Amino acid sequence: MNVVPVAYLASTLLSLLGNSIAGVALPLVVLQVTGSALGAGTVAAATALPAVAAGLLMGVVIDRVNRRTASVVTDLVSAASVAALPVIDMVAGLDIGWFVLCGVVGSLGDVPGMTARDALLPAVVRHGRLEAERLLGLRESLSALALLLGPAAAGTLMVLLDGSAVLWVTAATSAAAALLTLLIPREVGAVRTAAGDPGAEAAAGGWAQLREGWRALGRSRFLLAVTTLSVVAGLVLAALQGLVLPVWFTLVDRPGMLGFVLSALAAGMLLGGGVYAAVGTRGRRRVWFLVGLAGSTAGFAVVVSLASVGAVLVGAFVVGVSNGLFGALLGVLMVERVPDRMRGRIMGTQNAVLTAAAPLGIVVAALLVEGWGVEVAAIGLGAVWLVALVVGVSARSLRRLEPDDAGEGSEPGTQGSTDDGTDDGGGRVRDDAGHERLVRGA
Repeated sequence: MNVVPVAYLASTLLSLLGNSIAGVALPLVVLQVTGSALGAGTVAAATALPAVAAGLLMGVVIDRVNRRTASVVTDLVSAASVAALPVIDMVAGLDIGWFVLCGVVGSLGDVPGMTARDALLPAVVRHGRLEAERLLGLRESLSALALLLGPAAAGTLMVLLDGSAVLWVTAATSAAAALLTLLIPREVGAVRTAAGDPGAEAAAGGWAQLREGWRALGRSRFLLAVTTLSVVAGLVLAALQGLVLPVWFTLVDRPGMLGFVLSALAAGMLLGGGVYAAVGTRGRRRVWFLVGLAGSTAGFAVVVSLASVGAVLVGAFVVGVSNGLFGALLGVLMVERVPDRMRGRIMGTQNAVLTAAAPLGIVVAALLVEGWGVEVAAIGLGAVWLVALVVGVSARSLRRLEPDDAGEGSEPGTQGSTDDGTDDGGGRVRDDAGHERLVRGA
């Protein structure tokens, strides 16, 4: 493995680890400074909308600039927004307004940063001479590792250090991620423009490009199906982790078990991603897809049954393993089937929707718990997951997943290929080298 995938994976781990630590430590620091739980909630709410807006709008920028540069800048924005807090504390003293302001600035780096890393993936695969399955499986495992280590690291740091020192550590992880990304050669992050008219993208206005990306997403049955699966999974997981399970564990007088359930979920994701990295190139992708889908369904069924603490732990682990497989495979398909010149816009929109899905899931779960109780809320979330199951099993665009099937059912603007092609209107696509090839099914 050469330096490109190593630097990419290491920077991804550090960036996610920093976010994971901040997710635990920052609310605690807000509580320490303001003494108000409402203050912590206000900071979280105030940063959610800018994060979604940034995800929707910054995709155009990521499609216009070098993706490596975009990734570095977004990590530095995240680092600066966190590092500013202890500096302000020393100079003028912190209050809720400063937390909100820095949180908003930091949110402008979070979702765009995620999108920049996603957009960089195909180039890392090409230049790293590494199978997409192995790279995506490793990334999924490292993401799970960050989720596993982050809360424990945050708790330990909050015990050993004061809040300001913990914020410096958090900022340092994001800054280190940016430095590691700089080890990737700049040419790896270059945007591959449409063949035949390389200046067309630069000449088009930002809003026109944004609409083009949204149209491509809306017209692609494959992208709509993948987005639906991801959003439903994110909504259900967020509602379970953020509200249903905390309430249930409190009712059964076992609140400390919530941490073990989240650890079981992360450990499962670590295992699932590792398995896919090791053997994901073997066997048919449709089989991997159905195994991940069936495993997620079985795991969610056990969790939402709330049968016992042990059952919830086992179900969470099964969900984690299945999502590790599932997430890595979907990542491979996105690498192959999203055109490079639109990758920032399409994936930025997906990441923004996923970001919005988490608080939406928690709100829906809260309404269900308040109106009908935690058991009904859990069953309701299980029913929501059935939407993903039906889409995954029945969607025609998810039946042919092999690399040779990438052109099957391609929609206007996506071409379903790793090559960034332009359709000449006659069922042919001109790739970056200027050669023509038939689009299957055109």
